[in-house]
Amino acid sequence: MAFFSLNKTLIQILVLLVTATFSVGARPRILELWVPETDLLTYHNGAVLQGNIPVSILWYGHFTSNQKSIVTDFLLSLTSTAQASTPSVSQWWRTIDQLYLSKVGNNGQPSQVYLGNQGSDESCSMGKYLTMSQISQLAAKAGLQQGGITLVLTADDVAVEEFCMNRCGLHASDQSTKSTYIWVGNSASQCPGQCAWPFHQPMYGPQNPPLGAPNGDVGIDGMVINIASLLAGTVTNPFGDGYFQGSKEAPLEAATACQGMYGKGAYPGYAGQLQMDPTDGCSYNAYGANSRKYLLPGLFDPSTSTCSTLV
Repeated sequence: MAFFSLNKTLIQILVLLVTATFSVGARPRILELWVPETDLLTYHNGAVLQGNIPVSILWYGHFTSNQKSIVTDFLLSLTSTAQASTPSVSQWWRTIDQLYLSKVGNNGQPSQVYLGNQGSDESCSMGKYLTMSQISQLAAKAGLQQGGITLVLTADDVAVEEFCMNRCGLHASDQSTKSTYIWVGNSASQCPGQCAWPFHQPMYGPQNPPLGAPNGDVGIDGMVINIASLLAGTVTNPFGDGYFQGSKEAPLEAATACQGMYGKGAYPGYAGQLQMDPTDGCSYNAYGANSRKYLLPGLFDPSTSTCSTLV
């Protein structure tokens, strides 16, 4: 099980060793910089998701029709055949395919995501506080498919175990069916500064003005960022033995290894140089289906050990 951490990742521990002596006539020594060896994000010889990848959705709690369309348009944009302006959501997906999926096996065919079934549990049949085991049950209830992904999306008034404290979402798998699922919560009324940044001021750190949400919904636009990050992690490391860095229990993956990086020049607290819509001031880095705009995370390139962004 991998989760989308609230803390900044890719943190190198830099230790300054002061080795100066103070005896009379002693020659002072310079400060030495020590950088510990770290594992790189590499392939661990396991499975990835390839070919035609169905993504089904379970909407848990109340979502408006517009909120649903923001998410479904994002998924439709991943492998849209329509000519889109660049940079595009489909370009972001092709980067995942080229850097990761195409390197495993030898079928030579591009991998595609397509929108599967959708279900709704607006009455919140399991209540408005969910444990991780209940998230797994909801995914199974929605119908897990081998080689597919089930999205469990919880509304802004639904609390989930460790949501806003340690995670904004997670991806996990069902070994018995060889299927995967993703859970992401709407943080709009609970912790937008943690799970919908940069569309809301962060709870800690530099208090720069928030960016305009590209679809006018801070919670849902924040969910799209987290869905995208976890989707990248799911297809490249679905069962814990694909592409990752660090421990299997808390891995850095294709997008989480570049957390908080959306454009060139990004650094902690600054999302990077992005495109801005002159009419409403929203910030984005990708065009999608039905005239949508989205903000998508940078992706780690294992061949260069660097993060690449769409802009």
